[in-house]
Amino acid sequence: MIEENQNKGKGYEMSDTYVECLVKAKPSWIGKFFKMLLIMLTVVFVLAIFVLPPLMMFAFIGAIITGVGAYFVNLFTDLEYEYLYLDRELVVDKVMAKTRRKRVATYQLDRVEILAPFKSYHLDNYRNRNVNKTKDYSIGEELQPDRRFIMYYEGGEKIILSPSEEMIKVMKNVAPRKVFAD
Repeated sequence: MIEENQNKGKGYEMSDTYVECLVKAKPSWIGKFFKMLLIMLTVVFVLAIFVLPPLMMFAFIGAIITGVGAYFVNLFTDLEYEYLYLDRELVVDKVMAKTRRKRVATYQLDRVEILAPFKSYHLDNYRNRNVNKTKDYSIGEELQPDRRFIMYYEGGEKIILSPSEEMIKVMKNVAPRKVFAD
């Protein structure tokens, strides 16, 4: 607080439009199945190395292949999405297995047509619209209460998000006619 008051006279301004939100996506049952299958096969191949010495080379190659496969399946099933809102811009990053980060998309709030809760009446005019792309950066499941939001973006994109209440509040302050919290 002291720094803010000292910096006001020097031409510095503090920006309150920075909000960060991290959500964990629910993995699909197919991804879970393949991950468990590959882990079990890796264990079987490693045990076969010690139990069946004549087949050691084949078991070793099988253990490497299934182990690498389990790693990559885990990488693509353990997903988190990070939303970063800064000065009228929403950036979506994908965090894979808490080790790799990839920028997925950047959206300008000026080009957003509407952002509203999943079952909002504000989306009634948009429900029958043909969209070119539908992108899901949400938790991937309906919880009670459902905190997923749909954003229609200029150019025919439909984006599904799970932002925090703080992020919706900040975005609503900037664009009150485009962002609805119901």
